[in-house]
Amino acid sequence: MAENLYDIANNLESNLRQSEQYNELKNAYQVVKDTPASQELFDKFRMIQLELQQKQMQGQEITETEVEAAQKLAQEVQGNENISALIESEQRMSVVINDLNEIITGPLRDLYQDEAPKA
Repeated sequence: MAENLYDIANNLESNLRQSEQYNELKNAYQVVKDTPASQELFDKFRMIQLELQQKQMQGQEITETEVEAAQKLAQEVQGNENISALIESEQRMSVVINDLNEIITGPLRDLYQDEAPKA
C-alpha cells in the first residue's frame, strides 16, 4: 500500500472541511449563533434531546409531560427558519458521512458476504 491509512483519513478529513456540504453547515450554524433568539432556542432543543437520550440509555421512562414538552419545542424549532436551515444542512452532511461510511466499510461487508453460509 502506497499511503498510510491514517494519512488517507487525514486527507479525507481535510477534504470534508472544504466540501460544499460542510461549508453550508458551518455557515448555517454561524447564522444560528449570531441570532440570539435562534441560539437560545437551539440550545434549549439540544439540551432536551440530550436529557431524553440519557434517560432512554439509562432505561428510565420518559413521561408524557416530557414528550409533550419536547414536541412543542420541536414545533418551535421547525418554525425558526435559521434552525430549520441548520437542520437541513446537518441532514445533507449526514448523507455524505453515511455514504463515505458505506464506501469505507465495503471491504468488510464484501469479506463477510463471501464467507456467508450458503442456504
